[in-house]
Amino acid sequence: MLDVKRLRVLREVAQHGSFSAAGEALGYTQSAVSQQIAALEREAGSTLVERNARGVRLTGAGQALVEHADGILARVAAAEDELEAIAGLRGGRLRLASFPTAGATLVPLAIAEFSRRHPGVELSLVEAEPEDAISQLKGGEFDVALTFEYSLLPQSFYAGDREDVERVHLLDDPMYMALPPDHPLAAKRNLRLADLAGEAWVQGDCHGSCGAMHIAACEAAGFEPRVAFQTEDYNVVQGLVAAGVAVSLIAELALANLRDDVVIRSLGRQAPVRHVQAATLAGAYRSPATEAMLEVLQHAAAQYAERRPGRLAAA
Repeated sequence: MLDVKRLRVLREVAQHGSFSAAGEALGYTQSAVSQQIAALEREAGSTLVERNARGVRLTGAGQALVEHADGILARVAAAEDELEAIAGLRGGRLRLASFPTAGATLVPLAIAEFSRRHPGVELSLVEAEPEDAISQLKGGEFDVALTFEYSLLPQSFYAGDREDVERVHLLDDPMYMALPPDHPLAAKRNLRLADLAGEAWVQGDCHGSCGAMHIAACEAAGFEPRVAFQTEDYNVVQGLVAAGVAVSLIAELALANLRDDVVIRSLGRQAPVRHVQAATLAGAYRSPATEAMLEVLQHAAAQYAERRPGRLAAA
């Protein structure tokens, strides 16, 4: 294996024509230059420099190595510049994953702020539900993944997703009841889940966290929900609710695109909550860009919390 530092010494010898002049250019003694060249010749297995009374001259092998050295040293210099840029947040990349409702609310705020602070870092965003995002995070496909956990579900439900993952809490995202405008309970004071025991429900897949949360919330209220429709898309949820064929729980982050023909009601302290988090690999190297994005995401979440519509807080 050829030593890059010794290649640089050989190039200086070729340019200056003597060990002493090369030493002056590099800040080495003549003896140090001679030792470096001798070591490089052992690594190369060839004589690289011929020494005579008038100075030094490269052999054919030495000349060939210098020609390659120029390209090698240029690539090394470029790599050092890029590493310095990454360390200083003037370059590099950051790969984000987010579930849809955070991708439509928190993430745009974070990306805008991060890009303003660090325009040289290349950002990418992929939409992924928490289960998929965690799996791909562990596979090295993302640097940061936005995920959530429901307050009603036991810790054991998320055991597999928590292995080898560190999480930073961003905000609590409460669930609201979504009802058709003409529903008899749309204007009821102090609405409770138990009031909706006889309704048809639309929810996520019962094997996923969203569906499991719906069932756990209803069971805690004393009934088993009659699940008529299953979907992970909140736009579909709102469509079915607006059509008067179902009711559902809906996250506050999903209300950024609230339809006019859906009534949203608070469940007060009975409301399930999504704990929204930013996940990274536990024990892994965190690039400066990753650290900066975690900081920006926390700031964006705080901004969002300050702007929460008053009507939702009091509904």
